[in-house]
Amino acid sequence: MKHTNRQPLTKTLTDLYRAIDKGFVVTLTFVDRDGEETVRTVEGHELRTLADGDIALIAMCRLRGDERQFRLSRIRSYTIHRGMAYVLERPAPTTYERSEPQPADDIQALFLYELARDKDDADYRPRVRLAA
Repeated sequence: MKHTNRQPLTKTLTDLYRAIDKGFVVTLTFVDRDGEETVRTVEGHELRTLADGDIALIAMCRLRGDERQFRLSRIRSYTIHRGMAYVLERPAPTTYERSEPQPADDIQALFLYELARDKDDADYRPRVRLAA
């Protein structure tokens, strides 16, 4: 068992990436929304950075049988099980929306299409005032 408060975040991320890459099951001890410590065995699929800057492990929970996200800031300890295989099937993503086809004849329309395609950069404003 590895305690996240006794090691840097990069070590935790490295261990979780390695577990995802090799298909190892992970048992997590984390603090849930109510403030209680909970233990879950999960099958990790990806690590994602959230809008608030926290990192989340996206995994299939063996107790619930569905996909959940676990914030790394709430994980207290984890154990990687090298002998356990994945048994749950991850559901297909259902929120994908096909974008409209890109314009081929108008340069201005192509430029605006590229700006609108990436919603994160289209409304970007720095948090800190940049010195001129």
